[in-house]
Amino acid sequence: MSKLYEYQNVNSVDLALVLAQRVKQRRLEKGLSREALATLSGVPAPTIARFEQKKSISLKQFMDLVIALGYGDQLQDIMSEVQYSSMEELEQIRKNQNRQRGRNIVK
Repeated sequence: MSKLYEYQNVNSVDLALVLAQRVKQRRLEKGLSREALATLSGVPAPTIARFEQKKSISLKQFMDLVIALGYGDQLQDIMSEVQYSSMEELEQIRKNQNRQRGRNIVK
């Protein structure tokens, strides 16, 4: 039986590291201190420091930072296009476009 989804070689720890580095880089490029970004975003400066150092933040706070840095449109584009790895998967996606509920898949 073929796999329904093939996952890329990405994990949440590595992704959090990349995102934290990018937020810090964009903040510094704009000449913003953590305190200044905190004022713009509403995210406390210690939370920004924790994110940059320990890669830990809530999704809402991450979105607030991204929007304050001017990247809200790019964030909104995440997952906006269908991704597939085979014609079989694309056909399954097309069949499921109007589904309102998922199903349990045990493999």
